[in-house]
Amino acid sequence: MIALNFQKKLIAANGKMLLSVETLIKEGSLVTLFGKSGAGKTTILRILAGLTQPDFGKISVHNSIWLDTQNNINLKPQKRKVGYVFQDYALFPNMTVKENLEFALNKEDNSNIINHLIEMVELGELQHRKPFTLSGGQQQRVALARALVQKPKILLLDEPLSALDEEIRYKLQKYILTVHKEFGLTTLLISHDVSEVLRMSDLVIELNEGKIIRQGPTNQIFNYQDLSAKFQLTGTLIQIIKQDFIYILSVQIGKDIVKIVADESEGNNLAVGDKILVSAKAFNPIIQKIG
Repeated sequence: MIALNFQKKLIAANGKMLLSVETLIKEGSLVTLFGKSGAGKTTILRILAGLTQPDFGKISVHNSIWLDTQNNINLKPQKRKVGYVFQDYALFPNMTVKENLEFALNKEDNSNIINHLIEMVELGELQHRKPFTLSGGQQQRVALARALVQKPKILLLDEPLSALDEEIRYKLQKYILTVHKEFGLTTLLISHDVSEVLRMSDLVIELNEGKIIRQGPTNQIFNYQDLSAKFQLTGTLIQIIKQDFIYILSVQIGKDIVKIVADESEGNNLAVGDKILVSAKAFNPIIQKIG
């Protein structure tokens, strides 16, 4: 179990803000920190990683104290067994893919992990190239592999897929889920994409202005627990056409465009750009706005 209980004063877009966090995270879960920009999500990851110091508080991970300001305990980042994937990749430009991974390896550790990770995230043909020759998705795979070199207990992902197109995002989501399970990680993900949260997360912690306003299983947070549907898909609404008393909705789901018929009660509340959940029960589509 990971226990977080800390506070830190921050300067947000609207002025001073108190980040106040108290929560328990179950070992082995994949948890998304969700909420508006400036809510304090990245600061939470940085405090957990030891890169930012809270004003006061305590962090314990699997019965080990990582931080206790009252007793002057503050483990250094390299002692915390945390893998951190930044939004901007943060790769060393003068090193090849393999050299980036080797740099993260402790001298006493077995180097076999590097070859395993290169194979796992399909970097074999790229391992001797430098980051500037790679696409964004390829660089993000390198950053993910590098974060796993030291076999961390916790993987921190700060909007790692936000700059990528839908197809590459989906592939990287699968890589993340694969390494999460294989390495037995506890993973904290920051994401603003509801479809990504639904696809990947066990739990959601929603923040607003530095406070946790909701937390729980993903389906409960987004109010889908009552939909006993045969299938559920999430996508982005890209076109709405009204015909008499119905709406024809064009929804982008991954790289496909799907057309769906909605009634007035559903269509009246929708706008282009909305994230929606499409469910089906006995051939009747159920449409629900999620963002």
